[in-house]
Amino acid sequence: MSLNIAIVGYGKMGRMIERLAEVRGHRIAARFDIDNNPDGTGLTAETLSGVDVAIEFSTPDTVLSNVNRLVALRLPVVVGTTGWYQQLAAVKAEVEKQQAALVYGANFSLGVNLFFRLVQQAGALFAQYAEYDPYLLEAHHRFKKDAPSGTALVLADQLRQSYGERTPSAASIRAGHIPGTHEVGFDSEADTITLTHTARNREGFAAGAVLAAEKIIGKQGVFEFSELLFA
Repeated sequence: MSLNIAIVGYGKMGRMIERLAEVRGHRIAARFDIDNNPDGTGLTAETLSGVDVAIEFSTPDTVLSNVNRLVALRLPVVVGTTGWYQQLAAVKAEVEKQQAALVYGANFSLGVNLFFRLVQQAGALFAQYAEYDPYLLEAHHRFKKDAPSGTALVLADQLRQSYGERTPSAASIRAGHIPGTHEVGFDSEADTITLTHTARNREGFAAGAVLAAEKIIGKQGVFEFSELLFA
């Protein structure tokens, strides 16, 4: 199935999504950035005519205006931007009202989503032993605006299922050109066990976003990426 895709947020990630989408046989029908889409005003029925799905990778400051306009047009949307989840309930209500479709994810990388599952299982195992305390670290380049990362917040949620109030807050580092790195550890007086994911580049995120766009077609409602990935 070939899709006509709109990219909302045409930066480094948007360009990589464009390349990978075309490799998978899709067409980029529209591209939006700050020049032609200030505060979401460029997203109209006319500019999105013929588009099957939108992939949104912008900034925490602009994501909600973009999403609200796309949902109002009942255009399926993949949201890769993080830093807006405190508004998730309101977005879900609007998607339901419009009978639209949206998939979001703190991280669209297949490896990270497998990492989420490993952390969830490890937390359930280590929480049985009080001598082990969990910790969570994340590090990114200085250009990343949200801290802690959306990925770190999901990891904390995975640990919280087993640790409850003992769940640690994520320690965040923003410096230089550090690739996205997340570490979950379990520390005791005797030893330390760590699980680490390091992203070498953005390609895994971009490939997952294109996969999400393929999977959201024909669906209705709000989905977290792993719900579609492991369904």
